[in-house]
Order: sequence, then C-alpha cells, then structure tokens
Amino acid sequence: EAGVFEYMLSLPVSLAAWFWGKFIGRLFVVFIPVLGAMLLAMAWAAFKGSEIPWVSVTFYTGLLLSLAWCFLGIGMLISSLARSSDVAQGIAFIAWLVLLLFLDLILLGLMVQGGMQAETAVIVALANPLQVFRTASMLLFDPQLVLLGPSAYVILDHFSTMGYLTYALLYPVAVGTLSAFLGFLYFRKSRS
Repeated sequence: EAGVFEYMLSLPVSLAAWFWGKFIGRLFVVFIPVLGAMLLAMAWAAFKGSEIPWVSVTFYTGLLLSLAWCFLGIGMLISSLARSSDVAQGIAFIAWLVLLLFLDLILLGLMVQGGMQAETAVIVALANPLQVFRTASMLLFDPQLVLLGPSAYVILDHFSTMGYLTYALLYPVAVGTLSAFLGFLYFRKSRS
C-alpha cells in the first residue's frame, strides 16, 4: 500500500467510503475464487453428465458468501481495534480458537453432562457462525440431521428445515455487518 494513502488523501474520499470500500473489495477478493470453484465444479458435473442439484448449489454458495461476510466483518473490527498487524493476528487467532472450541457439539454434550440444559448448549452452538455453517451444510444432505444425534431434535423443533437454512444465511451476515459497523465506528472515532 506504499503511496496509496497519499493518493487517497489527495482525493475527497470520506472515511466511510474508504472503510466500506475496503470491506467490499476484500469480500470480492475472498469470494470470487470460491465462486469460480463452484462454477468449475458445476461445469465439470455437467461435462460428466451428472445432474446438478441447483437448490443445494445455491444454498452452499450462499452459505459460503455469508460466512465470508461474517469473518470479513470480524476482521474489519479487529483491524480497527489493533494498533499493529502482530496484535491483530494474535486477536484473530484467539477469536478463531474460541469459535473452534464451541464448534463441536460433542464438547457441548460434555457441557450438558456437566449440568447445562440441552437447549442452552444448542443456543451456545447456534451463536457460533462456524457451527451454524457446519450444521446448515449437514442439513442440505441430511434433512433429519442424523449426524448430530439428539441435538438435531432441539434444532429441528425450534426451526423448520427452511427456517434453519434461512437463519444460517442471515445470522452470519448480521454478525459480520454488526462487527464491521462497530469497527467503522471505532475507526471513525479514532481518526477524529
């Protein structure tokens, strides 16, 4: 980015335009290769004569876009708060570890064994964008969520299949948007 800031400062670009422009630009950089891979996979399937499950492909692409949006928003918040790239990488690594810690419903099963209500454990799991993505991915090829065992009953009782898929598309976007907005507010305040 050498020389870019001097050029940017010579143009009448607002902080909001700069911040959100970086966010959208990074979203394209992250998502375009994923979209290209999905299109390549569909082309290969069509070439081989396989039937393409358009609904599943659309949902999987939407889930990937939603998760990319979520983590870019979290990344923008972290980069606004951190004063150096080393600190930002450390915070990002710890955030990733925390999300991974609550990824496995088996760990949440241990929490239930320790006395936590099953519904509370599922709520903890469904607050994690990684678990939401993982469960929605499973739901697309296993509508009964047999892989999840008893926690599937709690999820499917509170959501229908389409309701959970909608939640899985919208919730990470909401987390990413809120994170990016908080990052923007802090960024704007720190530049004033």
